[in-house]
Amino acid sequence: MKMAKKCSVFMLCAAVSLSLAACGPKESSSAKSSSKGSELVVWEDKEKSIGIKDAVAAFEKEHDVKVKVVEKPYAKQIEDLRMDGPAGTGPDVLTMPGDQIGTAVTEGLLKELHVKKDVQSLYTDASIQSQMVDQKLYGLPKAVETTVLFYNKDLISGKGLPKTLEEWYDYSKKTANGSKFGFLALFDQIYYAESVMSGYGGYIFGKAKDGSYNPSDIGINNEGAVKGAALIQKFYKDGLFPAGIIGEQGINVLESLFTEGKAAAIISGPWNVEAFSKAGINYGITKLPKLENGKNMSSFIGVKSYNVSAFSKNEELAQELAVFLANEKNSKTRYEETKEVPAVKSLANDPAIMKSEAARAVTEQSRFSEPTPNISEMNEIWTPADSALQTVATGKADPKQALDQAAETAKGQIKAKHSGK
Repeated sequence: MKMAKKCSVFMLCAAVSLSLAACGPKESSSAKSSSKGSELVVWEDKEKSIGIKDAVAAFEKEHDVKVKVVEKPYAKQIEDLRMDGPAGTGPDVLTMPGDQIGTAVTEGLLKELHVKKDVQSLYTDASIQSQMVDQKLYGLPKAVETTVLFYNKDLISGKGLPKTLEEWYDYSKKTANGSKFGFLALFDQIYYAESVMSGYGGYIFGKAKDGSYNPSDIGINNEGAVKGAALIQKFYKDGLFPAGIIGEQGINVLESLFTEGKAAAIISGPWNVEAFSKAGINYGITKLPKLENGKNMSSFIGVKSYNVSAFSKNEELAQELAVFLANEKNSKTRYEETKEVPAVKSLANDPAIMKSEAARAVTEQSRFSEPTPNISEMNEIWTPADSALQTVATGKADPKQALDQAAETAKGQIKAKHSGK
C-alpha cells in the first residue's frame, strides 16, 4: 500500500554509531535503574515486526525493560491512537505515514522529539523534513518509497524503453488495441498526476522562506499544472488508457492488466514488488521517464516513521527506543528482513541494498521527488483534486476549468476548517 496518499513514496540515510542521549552503552547505572521494570508498547506495521526483532531484544537487555510489539496497518495507527491513547491502551511508539504528521500534531497525538542535530543529520533531507511541523521534530524516518516504472521484459526490452512520457504516448499509440496496452498510470489521482503537473511548474502548496508550506498558496491550477493535465488528458482521449482505470477500482484494474501481461509498463510502487514477483511477471523497475521539457517526472516521497505517542507514560524511554530503532545499524537490518528502503544517507550506496533493482530505482527517483506535504491542510486537497482529474480523464471538463474548481474548493475548505489554527 502506498505510503504517500491519504494514508496513505527510498532516499537513503547516513550513519555513525548514534550518540543516543540516554540509551547508549555509556549510559549511567542510575539512568538504567530508572527504567528498570518498565514496559513499552510498540505498534509496528503488519508483517514487519520481524525487521525489529533483534533491535527490540537488544534494547530490552540494555535497559532491563520489556517491549511489547503489536502489528497494526501503519496507515491506520493514528486512527486507533485517537481512541486507545486516551483510554490508556495505546502504544508508546508507533509507526505512521509522513503525510499524517501535521494532522496528528494538530490533534495533540504526538510528542515532540528532542534529538540532537547529529542524529537528525543521519537521514536524508526529504525524509527528516517529513517529520517537521513548525520547525519542531515529531518522528524519525524508518523507510522511504516513491513511485517508479515497472515494465514487462517479455513485452518490451529494457534497452528499448521510451525515455520520455511523450515517447511512451507514441509507443502506446502503436500498442493499445482495446485489450492490450502500452503505458498505464492512475493519472486521475493527484498522487500520480502530480508527477506530470509539477514537471511543468504545478505544485500543491508554495513554501515560505523557512521552507514551511504556505497553505494559502495553492498551485494545482497554475499554468504549468494545466499544461500537465492537458498532456494527461491525451492518454484518455486517444483511448490509450482503458476506462476501467478511472475511479476507485482503477488500481485493481491497472495491476491486473500488468500481472496478466496486457500492459507493457505501469507506474506503481515498491509495495507491489512481492505481488508482481508472486504473479510470475518477468518485470524490470526503473525511475519515472522525463518530460519533453527535459525535466524528470517527479513523485511524492512517502516516509514511514517512528513516533512517540502523546499519551505515553514513559516518553523519554520511548524516545530512546524510537531513536534506537531508526539508527543506521537497525535500519539496515530492517531492510534485510522487510526490503523497505531505509532513510539513512550512509546506506544509499550500501552494496547489500543497492543490489536490489527496486531500491536502486527508488533511490534514483528520489532525486526528482519531494515529500508528500505533511500539513493538515493537505487533507483538503486530495478529494477536490482527484474529482477534477476524473472529469479531465472522462472528458467532462477541460483541464483549466476542472483545476480552477478544485483549487477554489480546496481554498474554501481550508478557510472553513483551518483558519483558527
